[in-house]
Amino acid sequence: MESVFGAVNGALVAIDDFIWGVPLMVLILFGGILLTVRLRGVQFRQLPRALRYMVKNEKGGTGEVSSFGALCTALSATIGTGNIVGVATAIVAGGPGAMFWMWLAALFGMATKFSEGLLAVKYRDIDKKTGHVLGGPFYYIERGMGMKWRWLAKMFAFFGMCVGLFGIGTFTQVNSISGAITGFFDPDKALAVNILGMEYSLVTVIGSLVLALLVGLVVIGGLKRIAKVSERVIPAMVVLYVGFSLILIFANLDKVPAAFVTIFQSAFGLQAAAGGMLGAIIIAMQKGIARGIFSNEAGLGSAPIAAAAAQTKEPVRQGLVSMTGTFLDTIVVCSMTGLALVMTGAYQIPGLEGAAVTTAAFQSGLPFIPADIVSFVLMACLVLFGFTTILGWDYYGERCLEYFSNGSMKAVKAYRWLYIAAVFIGPYMTVAAVWTIADIFNGLMAIPNMIALVALSGVVVKETRDYFARLKAAGDEEGMEPHLPKDNWDIPPIDPLDEPDAARMPA
Repeated sequence: MESVFGAVNGALVAIDDFIWGVPLMVLILFGGILLTVRLRGVQFRQLPRALRYMVKNEKGGTGEVSSFGALCTALSATIGTGNIVGVATAIVAGGPGAMFWMWLAALFGMATKFSEGLLAVKYRDIDKKTGHVLGGPFYYIERGMGMKWRWLAKMFAFFGMCVGLFGIGTFTQVNSISGAITGFFDPDKALAVNILGMEYSLVTVIGSLVLALLVGLVVIGGLKRIAKVSERVIPAMVVLYVGFSLILIFANLDKVPAAFVTIFQSAFGLQAAAGGMLGAIIIAMQKGIARGIFSNEAGLGSAPIAAAAAQTKEPVRQGLVSMTGTFLDTIVVCSMTGLALVMTGAYQIPGLEGAAVTTAAFQSGLPFIPADIVSFVLMACLVLFGFTTILGWDYYGERCLEYFSNGSMKAVKAYRWLYIAAVFIGPYMTVAAVWTIADIFNGLMAIPNMIALVALSGVVVKETRDYFARLKAAGDEEGMEPHLPKDNWDIPPIDPLDEPDAARMPA
């Protein structure tokens, strides 16, 4: 059995290396740089305004959830195991330099995420029968680029469905959650059981059953339930994790300068032998950019599906709110993990992978806090982050399949059962295979979305200039004339919790 897994892992790595080669990395970075230049660095100039908009909901906007709720739904799918486990796997595989490329991709990715949120609202539609908002890359590809590009929209929807089912949404989250729970409750696997020739902890088996049951009970609640859970869990968990990380950083302030030096030297291959410098740079770029996109999803095209449901009349405003997600996810949360790993050197400990690397880093950096408490806090963060990500990606996956199948409810219901099954089997897959599969589908999903963003960059620039011109003329946001067609925001939103399942989905 182990030889079979080895052969499968080898094939997956070869596919991953091909997809995440230089062309895709160039496409993603080029798209972010192009949008940054054309928008005159909107992510830097307007970040303070974006942070204000993030916590101040727009008055009179129409959609299914508030702008903050839409952001939290998107963050529920982005702030997850990628911030704790993904950063660790990137640094272990690509060296500390992977952190630099993750930062760089995120800074340009903020312009990408701004454009995604803007286009999602501009080209969204509201089903007049149900009041549900329909939006995302498939709609801005179809409506913005024209019906002749519908095949590209279908391609995005197919890969988006696969990312939810086999990538970010299930396998990686569940695998990391089960690893954290098992590592805390049964680290020596004393309660071992044999499944298909492989030994697993009984804690893993019980955890997978409970998690699959909880996911099955929640996913039928729809967007509003996911948004309400996310609005409560995400801010609390971000504060807890960032606060915990800051304690580690301040307790080891003398190591911070050296950590940054190590990150920058590794990013440009300065720590590698002369002959391996280029290879070291490419590996650091590959792992940093891939894990960065996994974590903040800039360019992936998933967040616009949630952004489209925001109660707003202004595409640019929601674009600003959307880009704060990348800032919080990578520049803030991922940086905490990356600095902890580099400062403590935990990424160099042989035999550790996934959540165990991050746990070792925090235990080493916080020797004055009992190791069990450190492990419990990280486990709690990982479980709750991962759980909300699973819920958020079920919503994304259903919307992608809904578009791909032309609204087939039978297909959507079948997808839900498959999704729950994937949650159940996730813990039994190897960490390496899980993250490689996620990388593959992430790359395939990003390609059509990045093509659309580059093609529609002129629309993004025009909308942005128009918004800030109207804002300047009005003096403040309250005095601005709304921009969206009135028919699109005159429909009162409904509460999916009060609707039967069939009515919840657009026809």
